[in-house]
Amino acid sequence: MLTLVSPVPTRWHRIPAGRKLLGLCLFTTALLLIDRPLLLLAPLALVAALYLAEGASFARHGLRMLRPILPFVLLVGAWHLWTGDPQLGAVITLRLLIAVAAANLVTMTTRLSDMITVIERLAAPLARFGLSPRVLAMAVALMLRFIPVMSDRVARLTEAWRARAPRRAGWRIVLPATLGALDDAEQVAEALRARGGLG
Repeated sequence: MLTLVSPVPTRWHRIPAGRKLLGLCLFTTALLLIDRPLLLLAPLALVAALYLAEGASFARHGLRMLRPILPFVLLVGAWHLWTGDPQLGAVITLRLLIAVAAANLVTMTTRLSDMITVIERLAAPLARFGLSPRVLAMAVALMLRFIPVMSDRVARLTEAWRARAPRRAGWRIVLPATLGALDDAEQVAEALRARGGLG
């Protein structure tokens, strides 16, 4: 679960985690200000160029990380096409695709420990209210790490179901996906306890 950092070394690995997270926040905020599909092609091309700049292997790995969200993108696009507002559907799907691709780029090139350090520093003022910045940072970092893991697990369960049954998986994979998430959480908890916890 903690091995989402790309094994392919890139120049993005050398950028401090704080700068990457700040850039991601500003970039995704800017996406919300764009309401025309054609204008969204520019940030899409920018993100694609950032992946391709590090070679085909890195770009393929990033593309594989995006596969789990493609059904959601197609569903949102089809819904808005059916309701008669294809432009809004195109804007929403492009925003979703670009934002997740940018977030994946940060996740793939940022170590968990670096992410925890940045979040802990930002959460330091909350210590006045009795909240532990360390615990909060760990919770946020693990949540960010779990999202692509859960997406990949659901995609693999869906593919396994399709290989064995003609019907769509639908709600039938909810239970195995939930049990898998609980198993991952237990393994992470055991690993944290073995390393002395969060203190």
